[in-house]
Amino acid sequence: MQVDKKYTTTSYKQTQKLGEKTAKEFLNAMLGKKALVIGLKGNLGGGKTTFLQGFAKGLGVKEKILSPTFVIMKRFGIKNKIFKNFYHFDCYRFDKPEDILELDFEEIISNPENIVAIEWPEKVKRVLPKNIIFIDFRFIDKNKREINFKSA
Repeated sequence: MQVDKKYTTTSYKQTQKLGEKTAKEFLNAMLGKKALVIGLKGNLGGGKTTFLQGFAKGLGVKEKILSPTFVIMKRFGIKNKIFKNFYHFDCYRFDKPEDILELDFEEIISNPENIVAIEWPEKVKRVLPKNIIFIDFRFIDKNKREINFKSA
């Protein structure tokens, strides 16, 4: 997966399709010794959860993906020869970076069978792994989003 790339989507469907395509590329990527971690940054309504709906579909997750703001973390099983779990964190309500550590975060990101998506990663940046891939969502208008992939 090329991580320093920019996309523009003009509908929520395109944003979901980009998420689905990205997940499929990640499933075929070279893997490290730790979890694959992505951080999704952007304003409310920027497309983060919409992207993750497509991303989860690309991983083979059948459950509906909703923003986990009030549950903070959700885990979904993946049937893949390498990855077994998809974790979705929403850190919007965290007061301090250490809040995420109470959810076994260090253990989750240490397991190479996990894919971890973190919405609002800037709230926990002190505890993020070095190998994270950031995806920045910029709201252009009602339907249009600019989505930038960057390695940390």
